[in-house]
Amino acid sequence: MASWYGLTIAVARTAMWGLDVTTRWRGEEHLPTSGPALLASAHVGYPDFLFVEQAALSRDRRVRFMCRHDIWHVPVVRRGMDAMRHIPVDRRAPAAAYLQARRLLDEGEAVCAFPEAGISYSYTVRSMMRGVSALARETGVPVIPVVVWGSQRIASVGRPVNGRGPRPDLRRGRTVDVRFGTPMPVAAGEDLVAATQRLGVALTGILESVQRLPVHRPRTGEYAPWYPAHLGGHAPDRREALAYDDVPRAAVSPSWGPPLDMA
Repeated sequence: MASWYGLTIAVARTAMWGLDVTTRWRGEEHLPTSGPALLASAHVGYPDFLFVEQAALSRDRRVRFMCRHDIWHVPVVRRGMDAMRHIPVDRRAPAAAYLQARRLLDEGEAVCAFPEAGISYSYTVRSMMRGVSALARETGVPVIPVVVWGSQRIASVGRPVNGRGPRPDLRRGRTVDVRFGTPMPVAAGEDLVAATQRLGVALTGILESVQRLPVHRPRTGEYAPWYPAHLGGHAPDRREALAYDDVPRAAVSPSWGPPLDMA
């Protein structure tokens, strides 16, 4: 396990060094250095997990990520993912992933889920699954909200053109910020929808605080499809994003963030 994780970290660091990516993190003190930890990360870009793990390593934690199950379809990748104890999530049958995550938490591991079950085309926090809140309620491990911003400029979703999304942008000199929020306990009797709504509010607040940083704002007159519409960018607004976002029916609809009719 250690060799696979170490190799993956080395490859990721080499790639980020080659792209001259500056990664910054704050709030890492909210991630305990030992014992169970349950992270819930907003999802804005394909390499988000790399930056969450880079920040977690500052606390000497190796995170077990909940990932799309089809990643395991490639034999060599499957071997590595299993060795690193990551968790395959089949949205059509999520119970197995839930049980595996619970078992890892019982063993004192750090587990990270992406409760939006996909990348948000609007770069706002979209509908979320209740599984993270359920894990927190059952295990007593509080949820640590996590936000990554800047990774969407490297590789992410975007408004389709001729049926295709944007290609990765490998220009050098990007800045990626990771933020860990205050841990959120979920009481034994708390309603899971209400707990998920609290998480959505927390993630939205952290995400927008980072999005508004000067280093991440578009230049005057710049076309910015990588920046949310309600903050002045040109990504799909929440209403347009409904046509692109592949959201499970069981997800909790947003009571957080900008309204659907806000451009």
